[in-house]
Amino acid sequence: MEGGEVRVLLTAGQSRRQLLEVAGPGDILGLSESMCGETYRITAEANADTSVVFIPRQELVAFLRENVDFCLQVVRILSEDLHGLYHKFRSITAHPGRPRQRALEEQLN
Repeated sequence: MEGGEVRVLLTAGQSRRQLLEVAGPGDILGLSESMCGETYRITAEANADTSVVFIPRQELVAFLRENVDFCLQVVRILSEDLHGLYHKFRSITAHPGRPRQRALEEQLN
C-alpha cells in the first residue's frame, strides 16, 4: 500500500465479519495468496483516500527468481503473518470457560 487505510476482514457467514487488521502505508496485502496461487479468503475495505499498487503473481514470482535475496524477506514476512494470524484466531475463538483451555493453562503453570 502506498497510502490510506484498508480494513482486512474475515467473512463468517452472510452478514458477519471479523476485523483481522487495519493495514496502512508500507503494508503488503495478499502476499500468501499470491505466493501459493490461491483465491483470496478475506475481504478488504479501503477508505476513499487509499492508494495501492497491484503486482501480478507472475511478475512477483519472476522477480523473486531473479533476486534470491528477496526470497528470504518474503519467507520472513509470511512467517510473521502466519504467527500473527494464529494469535488473532486464538483470541477470536478463545472461551475462558472451555475445559481444554483450562487444562492447558494448568499445565503451563
